[in-house]
Amino acid sequence: MASSSDTKVPETASSSSSEGSVKPKIEPIKLPTPEDIAGQDIWNNCAIRSVFSGVMGGGLGLFMGLLLGALDSPLAQDTMTGRQQLVYAAKQMGHRSLSSCKTFAVMGLVFSAAECVVEKARAKHDTTNTAVAGCVTGGSLSARGSMRRLCWFRRIFCHDREIFGQA
Repeated sequence: MASSSDTKVPETASSSSSEGSVKPKIEPIKLPTPEDIAGQDIWNNCAIRSVFSGVMGGGLGLFMGLLLGALDSPLAQDTMTGRQQLVYAAKQMGHRSLSSCKTFAVMGLVFSAAECVVEKARAKHDTTNTAVAGCVTGGSLSARGSMRRLCWFRRIFCHDREIFGQA
């Protein structure tokens, strides 16, 4: 006599792990074509990469300048006519976009060139290259007015030393 616990009940819910999982199709490794290799060689050239980054940075700066220049409102907005406000806004957009275009182009060019040169010198592709390129870019962008600031700080520093009798 069989007890009720010994009887096997057929499973109505079959396991879906074997039916539901689809194995990915295995594809053979494709070797790069000569055109792919030539394209990689062109892109690995530091000069081409830097110029391309400068052009793309200039385009981004132009777009940003147009957007931010449109937000500038004239100081004497109450006394200006609609046409004067439109002309003023167009001039502001032009000045702002040109300035942003130059800044972003120089930033892209210097950053890309510095990163590429550091990467080739170190023969590594890691975040240190990016950090060094960022420092070089920041230093080069701030170098425009630094000589004037340096002379100003030197004058203040030398003047303070004379005041305190340390000259």
